[in-house]
Amino acid sequence: MKRLNKRPFSRRAFLAGSGAVAAGLTFAPRFGRSAEEPKLNFYNWDTYIGEDTLDDFKDASGIEVKMDLFADNEELFAKLKEGNPGYDLIVPTNDFVERMITAEMLVPLDHGKIPNFRANIDPAFQEAQFDPGRKYSMPYMWGTQGIGYRKSKVSGVPDSWKHIFDSEEYSGRTAWLSETTFETALKYLGYSLNSSDPKHIKEAEELLIKQKPHVKTIAEDNGQDLLLAGEVDLAMEWNGDILQVMEEDDDISYVVPKEGGLLWQDTLCIPKGAPHPENAHQFINYLLDAEAGAAIADFIQYATPNKAAKALLPAEYTENPAIFPSDETLANCEAELYQGEALQRIKDEAWTRILAA
Repeated sequence: MKRLNKRPFSRRAFLAGSGAVAAGLTFAPRFGRSAEEPKLNFYNWDTYIGEDTLDDFKDASGIEVKMDLFADNEELFAKLKEGNPGYDLIVPTNDFVERMITAEMLVPLDHGKIPNFRANIDPAFQEAQFDPGRKYSMPYMWGTQGIGYRKSKVSGVPDSWKHIFDSEEYSGRTAWLSETTFETALKYLGYSLNSSDPKHIKEAEELLIKQKPHVKTIAEDNGQDLLLAGEVDLAMEWNGDILQVMEEDDDISYVVPKEGGLLWQDTLCIPKGAPHPENAHQFINYLLDAEAGAAIADFIQYATPNKAAKALLPAEYTENPAIFPSDETLANCEAELYQGEALQRIKDEAWTRILAA
């Protein structure tokens, strides 16, 4: 998800200036000052928050937030699997929430200390298949995965994964996204991206091995940078990443292929062993504030589940189909589910063979 020279863009990136909006926010803890020391250790995606959000929270609450960064869900999971080194709040994606619940790595949330959840979050996000009753997670942002492309370099809108997985038309000009390529290949083949059928998994592996010679690179979530730099003409990427580089170059666009794709949701969770759980609850409630949520969403250009925040945002955001896809598009998309360590190992082994091919 990484870097541009002008501004640090990523799936979880901010645009400079978000603090100017956030600075006007006020925060009054509804449950009094915590008896904990005024500290919070936050483990987050790289720059997946407003520029001044942490400072503003400190000014309002007296709690100082120290933020460490992880590159992907696998790194987050591995860091905490052998024991929490001291983090109070983490930001896992939906399938990893389920994986961490199964591994008993998260603690239940006290909804009474997060009043902004019921007050501000869209009812559609107040339940989750991966976390029934929202016992362990609060919704933060959601979005889609699709194809970012350079309009002047394609023969038409590349509205099928065929251009990425099963074609020589753009040979040497495409980028895969390493994090979810395998699951999306299953989707292109007409299967659920959560398929556990060994025949489907083998078919996806063979498809990707065959296509690999035509792929410029398997990107570690920096496909948007490659697209902007002209190194590739099609990049499998997260919608917000592409939306951000579209602001830099109007020759770039984004589409969710007709076969559908991955629908993701990032969440806020308190890991087991958190030294400051009360402070973590206060910070979660702050992030779910209407104005705080609006400021973050406006700048990172991902869909907010915060209904109150969305009401504060302009039509350029709320009516943008790349941020909020049509019901028809969403009907073809799926959320990735955690299906156990045994299946995860099978897919990991298949991906290892693809990388070695």
